Amino acid sequence: MANTIRVWDLPTRLFHWSLALCVGGLILTGNLGGAWIDWHARLGYAVLTLLLFRLVWGVVGGHWSRFKTFLYAPSSLVAYLRGRPHPDHLVGHNPLGAFSVFAMLLVLLAQVGSGLVSDDEISFTGPLNRFVSSSKALAATWYHKQIGQWLVIGLVVLHIAAVLYYVLKKRHRLVRPMIVGDKETAHETRSSRDDLGSRFLALVLVALAAGFVAWLVKLGSGGSLN
Repeated sequence: MANTIRVWDLPTRLFHWSLALCVGGLILTGNLGGAWIDWHARLGYAVLTLLLFRLVWGVVGGHWSRFKTFLYAPSSLVAYLRGRPHPDHLVGHNPLGAFSVFAMLLVLLAQVGSGLVSDDEISFTGPLNRFVSSSKALAATWYHKQIGQWLVIGLVVLHIAAVLYYVLKKRHRLVRPMIVGDKETAHETRSSRDDLGSRFLALVLVALAAGFVAWLVKLGSGGSLN
């Protein structure tokens, strides 16, 4: 008998799709350059806000959104790859999906961080550039353009390919739960909290993250936001 549970709470779903749109926009505006660089920066600030929120939500959010539920030991990954998954691997993030999540968070944090201190000497200087030496700013700019953006693009392509594989080949319903929140499971398991209280908490956390990013940008620009 199938059981229907709330696997992805609303804040996690909104984070996921907002991040996807922002990262797509970053890739597009970063390659267009020119006047689009201002939008590239704004989207970067939005991504930083989302990442800061997700780092906290990974501790206090819904059960299946918490990092502890998909922080797997190497043995779990080996068992999963050998076709012996734990039942919980089929509910939230499986071991491969967990690796993708952590990789994406780390790569995006590095990309945003390098952007904050970068200076392309043409059209953009990061708001925190004045706090680092010229050599470090040049190194950050080089990483941002030559390494980071390709890591982001590579992870996006791998993520889409993996989703298509699981949906088309293994017939796993991955997309719908990330839209509606619910998922059918073959065994009874815990649902994620997704009530008015948790959603209000998420809203407060997003506001705090946005306020911190705005302060950061203002600090770097010498006290005035563009």
